[in-house]
Amino acid sequence: MVTAAPGTARSGINTGATLNLIEWLTGDECHALDEAGLVAGLGRRLQALGLPVDRLTLHLTTLHPEFIGRTFAWAPGEPVEIHDREHGARLALANTPLVKAQDMRETLVVGPGESPHGRWQHIDIFYGRGLVQLIVAPLCNADGPISTAVFGTRRPGGFTSAEQDFIERILPALRNTCELRVLRQCELSLLDTYIGPMTASRILAGHIRRGEIESMEAALLLCDLRGFTELSNRLPGSTVLGLLNAYFDKVVPAITREGGEVLKFMGDAVLAFFPGADAAGACGSALASAKTILDEIGGFEYDGIRVKVGIALHYGEVSYGNVGSGNRLDFTLIGPDVNIVSRIQSICSERGEALLTSAPFRQKAKIPDAILIGQQQLKGFAEAMELFALSRTE
Repeated sequence: MVTAAPGTARSGINTGATLNLIEWLTGDECHALDEAGLVAGLGRRLQALGLPVDRLTLHLTTLHPEFIGRTFAWAPGEPVEIHDREHGARLALANTPLVKAQDMRETLVVGPGESPHGRWQHIDIFYGRGLVQLIVAPLCNADGPISTAVFGTRRPGGFTSAEQDFIERILPALRNTCELRVLRQCELSLLDTYIGPMTASRILAGHIRRGEIESMEAALLLCDLRGFTELSNRLPGSTVLGLLNAYFDKVVPAITREGGEVLKFMGDAVLAFFPGADAAGACGSALASAKTILDEIGGFEYDGIRVKVGIALHYGEVSYGNVGSGNRLDFTLIGPDVNIVSRIQSICSERGEALLTSAPFRQKAKIPDAILIGQQQLKGFAEAMELFALSRTE
């Protein structure tokens, strides 16, 4: 039996250096790095310890409606590559060691030849790099998605047994630091997906008590799909759902590109707000979004179905914050000006107008040639309001 010399780890690397690397992975310096900084810092440190790591990749799985995860790939002397992986990527990689290691929850060591775990040289981050061996290590959390770390080398013969032992020794620390990042990303992705980035930021900042409300001025946009009730009554459910999603794909990007935030999907309607101390800027952004939506819907067709929308625009003061009961809360906008934009939308439907604005919005957005459609009585409001349509040349 061979006994390691004092101060030497089972991997053949000095025990102090091994512990220093583990300490770095669990310490404040590493904690402050983003994912690209983590993979680059780890790669450089492994090389400094004498490991022949020519490619180091982290495949971090997350919860996102569009992406299954993100890959961070490092190589000496190169910038870190970042690849977002769509949900179909897992199917495309099904017969590869990346997926096999996750499914088996075991570390796999694979070479360039035939392997029961599948081929890997064709994968974009490994292709054409002359790698002869990969160590594919699943980063298994207590629950939730499993990520993967891959250590690749070009050295003939691959990693030695001692080097493989060393990598196995640092994996728990790497798993923990990756898990923190995955959980953080899942948290942000889910909040952004379901409630929007501005509201997500408020929640993460600790504004989660019922009745915690702030007043703010904002441009408001309410977009409604015309004739949706009739369509939903005569079309199959799957067609209605497909139509709604395709319609939202036109509306939502037009809002978010201009800095707006979708607050709610109300059946077939979208309520969005554009906050900002600069009223003219907020109204200009809302107007640009509305024009883009009308342009997009003008040429829109789904399964042979053409649709129209009505858009209401208003500017005013709203109360923004938590309402609800007990531990079931909702972030929302309330106030007379929210009611006004809803009533303007009703006038859009009654008159068949594609877009109507209130007088305050028209003035702040500086629309000089808007068409006055007259004084309109809004339900629930004692005084009639002037409403404006865009000129036909707008």
